[in-house]
Amino acid sequence: MAHVFSTINLKGGVGKTTTTVALAETLSGELGKKVLVIDLDPQTNATTMLIGEERWRELNDAGHTLAQLFKDALDPLSKKFDLEKTLQKRVSDVSAAQSIDLLPSSLDLIDVQDELVNTPVGKYGAIRPFDILWRAVKDIVEQYDVVIVDCPPNLGKITQNGLRMSQGFIIPTIPDILSTYGIPQIVKRVREFAEEIAEPIEPLGIVIQKYQANSNVHGNMIKQLKQNHDAEPRNWPPVFETRIPQANQIAAAGEHANHSTLKQKWGSGRLYESFSNLTKEILTKLGA
Repeated sequence: MAHVFSTINLKGGVGKTTTTVALAETLSGELGKKVLVIDLDPQTNATTMLIGEERWRELNDAGHTLAQLFKDALDPLSKKFDLEKTLQKRVSDVSAAQSIDLLPSSLDLIDVQDELVNTPVGKYGAIRPFDILWRAVKDIVEQYDVVIVDCPPNLGKITQNGLRMSQGFIIPTIPDILSTYGIPQIVKRVREFAEEIAEPIEPLGIVIQKYQANSNVHGNMIKQLKQNHDAEPRNWPPVFETRIPQANQIAAAGEHANHSTLKQKWGSGRLYESFSNLTKEILTKLGA
């Protein structure tokens, strides 16, 4: 059985996509898992981190991205989406992590999302608007051990498509007021959506990103997040024990290059160890 989870935060710049890619590469390179990354974020950062900008442009120009899937749903006469040509195999720039496949994103998802919101439900025929992705990929999901969905920083129809197929979700955040402010709203909206579709979608936890051990703000906020969970577990997920440190290596890892090992890409110190430990924590939460 494939374990599927989403990464989401309404705030940008919190390390959401970095977390997605690092988890995928750790699952593949360290644990030997077969991983599918589904990039639903129109910023396309996960896509370009995994295949590089040049390859992404080729796919985008040919219509081989997830944007075409949703465009087809908006036009029942269109059958342009080709799953086989869109699915990119063995995508990581880390030689040791070659069991990762990718369904790439596109900037066009911005316009598509607006159309999905404004289109009457009947336009989709028998397909509910949040079922578009699941119906397209359900036949290949079980080929993977883990599927990670990188969601856009909103709770719209595209994000719902990712959540629809997820057992749970993680919320990467910087431990400060601005980055954590929207967490209860995320949890509440996802819970309401889960009730609407009668499928459980568990808040797996909050991932502390860009952590600075010498920052009182960060230390106090982590303490507050844990207290919030103890007081209101319905609205505040637990905090993962692993903290991803602020590190210059993260910026370098964002560039698509050739790396032999995970340690070469993510560094041999605390950053690599943190992603390794976080991966194991998430697998435990998923029951994997």
